[in-house]
Amino acid sequence: MKNNKIQWILGGIALLVLPLVLQYFGNAWVRIADLALLYVMLALGLNIVVGYAGLLDLGYVAFYAVGAYMFALLASPHLTENFAWFAAHFADGMHLSLWVVIPLALVLAACTGVLLGIPVLKLRGDYLAIVTLGFGEIIRIFLNNLDHPVNITNGPKGIGQIDSVKIFGLDLARRLELFGFDINSVTLHYYLFLVLVLITIVICYRLQDSRIGRAWMAIREDEIAAKAMGINTRNMKLLAFGMGASFGGVSGAMFAAFQGFVSPESFSLMESVMIVAMVVLGGLGHIPGVILGAVLLSALPEVLRYVAGPLQAMTDGRLDASILRQLLIALAMIIVMLLRPRGLWPAPEHGKSLANKS
Repeated sequence: MKNNKIQWILGGIALLVLPLVLQYFGNAWVRIADLALLYVMLALGLNIVVGYAGLLDLGYVAFYAVGAYMFALLASPHLTENFAWFAAHFADGMHLSLWVVIPLALVLAACTGVLLGIPVLKLRGDYLAIVTLGFGEIIRIFLNNLDHPVNITNGPKGIGQIDSVKIFGLDLARRLELFGFDINSVTLHYYLFLVLVLITIVICYRLQDSRIGRAWMAIREDEIAAKAMGINTRNMKLLAFGMGASFGGVSGAMFAAFQGFVSPESFSLMESVMIVAMVVLGGLGHIPGVILGAVLLSALPEVLRYVAGPLQAMTDGRLDASILRQLLIALAMIIVMLLRPRGLWPAPEHGKSLANKS
């Protein structure tokens, strides 16, 4: 027990010190860590749908997009510039605070998740995957085309001039000097994202060990048996879609604040596939495994930039560096899934028996 406490304390210190160490090597490395934390939130949200409830969702990036565009519209001059009513009531724009944005993103994404869940309740496996994939693409196409005749999303041009996050008067877009240390903007965002990830992890653990979590796992293992045991599978599935989507919405809002710009290109099908890969590669239904998968797959493409460049030089520029990166990522994923078919860090019992926990 004492060793566990020491490990937790050391792990916490390492997470707090990590961005301060990385910023000495350049802000790009801290930025990679920031995006990795956002992907951890996304993967944990999708883990509720895929890992706990066993519902294969290939359109999860849609909820990421909903959260991002919601924040972009409410924290930029776009609505004021394009709608007379907004200009009359909010001459300087809405500029909502973080404490309003996060609940709004959570609720809006959860409602979108439930709306997706209603028509697909009776679908399973491949059919469910195809429908959710189509839903994700529909959202992206809508965002790409809702600039005419009424300019809502600004189409493929995207929305810029998005407000940065301000907490108790501290603007995370500006440097902070603390006890003689110069803390960059990307480092400040890291700490905000870390807090949100820790809250997400706590919620996921509480859900996993609750009656709702066990009901989801029962549906995943055998839906007919779960229904026979009195579990309301319809409500449980809708709850899984709503809960999973809510984390995606919050992550999307933070992404918009961090980038200061959003466009439909950021929410392509490849993003959904990568998030699913993070969950499967790490270990379905196992929170530490999902976190590991998210960190590896989000950081690996950036780290491989330093490998692909020399390889491209060795071939006299015949091979494109971006194609080489994708090839290396694909090879790494194939090798891992061949050697560890249940993921890098699978759940000990995969949800079939929870007797040891009780």
